[in-house]
Amino acid sequence: MVLPVFILYGDGYEGATPELLGFAMGAYGLSQALFQIPFGAMSDRVGRKPMIFLGLAIFALGSILAATSEHIYGVIAGRFLQGAGAIASVIMALLSDLTSDGSRTKAMAIIGMSIGLSFSLALVLGPIVAEGFGLSGIFWVTAMLALIAGVWLLIKVPSPTHLNRNRDAALFRDQLSAVLKDSQLMRLDIGIFALHMALTAIFIAVPLSLVNDAGLAKESHWWVYFLVLVLSFFAMVPFILIAEKRQKMKPVFCAAIALLVFSALAMIGLRHSALGFCLALFLFFMGFNLLEASLPSLVSKLCPAGGKGTAMGVYSTYQFLGAFCGGVAGGAVLANFGPAGVYILVSVLSGLWLIIALSMQAPQHQSTMSLNFSNLMDDQITLLSRELISVRGVEDVVVVPQGAAYLKILPHELDERALEEVRLRFAT
Repeated sequence: MVLPVFILYGDGYEGATPELLGFAMGAYGLSQALFQIPFGAMSDRVGRKPMIFLGLAIFALGSILAATSEHIYGVIAGRFLQGAGAIASVIMALLSDLTSDGSRTKAMAIIGMSIGLSFSLALVLGPIVAEGFGLSGIFWVTAMLALIAGVWLLIKVPSPTHLNRNRDAALFRDQLSAVLKDSQLMRLDIGIFALHMALTAIFIAVPLSLVNDAGLAKESHWWVYFLVLVLSFFAMVPFILIAEKRQKMKPVFCAAIALLVFSALAMIGLRHSALGFCLALFLFFMGFNLLEASLPSLVSKLCPAGGKGTAMGVYSTYQFLGAFCGGVAGGAVLANFGPAGVYILVSVLSGLWLIIALSMQAPQHQSTMSLNFSNLMDDQITLLSRELISVRGVEDVVVVPQGAAYLKILPHELDERALEEVRLRFAT
């Protein structure tokens, strides 16, 4: 809710400058990046729900601090404290504890949809709440939402019967090195960094362009975001289907990045036309939605077997760092070059990302699978790994002593009969 209005209403804070307003927008991403992994690690020790409740409480305190602050430094402190309640990885770990292997992908997809819906709803509600109650009203609303979420957590969210250190959701040191050295995954990490840097930077400039150049009053911005988000969502669906079903992920992915470059440049030339600027904004969000939906899928396809949790932890860290850098860089460029400078920054950033993405390997149509066994001895682990990797259609294997094997498979090539024979042989 803060993104579309902060630059418009933030100049009322004592000591506010474009640079400090940008830093305040990005401060949330900095603390999210710093505390995401520590929160996940602590949840392995003290439990998921206590850490989620703690994170919500910290977020609520940060919201209250920002709501009651009259100086920009107080707002920066509040935004940083909000982000310190970094519970995204803990929620995914709790989800993993509470779901079976077969339903986990569906459950994560539902959470992903709810995040996308809340993001879209927030961009529409932000201008409405700010018009009636100012920025402090938005921060009070977020504090209230955090408290409601805490109550819901206590009375409705089930507790796992046992805390299982699920390899598919937790961060493991032995996987971290492999993930960081994987050049294909690093391209995607750079990508989510660039995408959220572009998103945060663009919202440093877009609200000002709508008011000063396109002549749209602040109270009218909500319907612009509503139309743009709804239309861009429906426009991107056919391309998602083409990417997945026809295995054209790389061409669609690169085309979406090119759309960011084009739309940012179009904002410069069309910013004095309300209709033209809204069209450029539509193209930006079409590309953004395509990329936001594609990147996690690509990470899942390219990460090592059993290393999804580690890969997503690194991915999330880059995402929040991108939001921080977008706020800082966007505020600095706005102060020196105006909104047009911000659009040039976004186009150059997206162009550099496009060059990196063009060298990315086209992902194979792979799926993940896990098999459970009794506790395995060292010699059994080695033998089981060799037999599983020899099965046609199995691309990657990780076997852990606790009695689980994580596989990456090519579904259309998998020899299911041979795989079942291996499973039965080691299950007895």
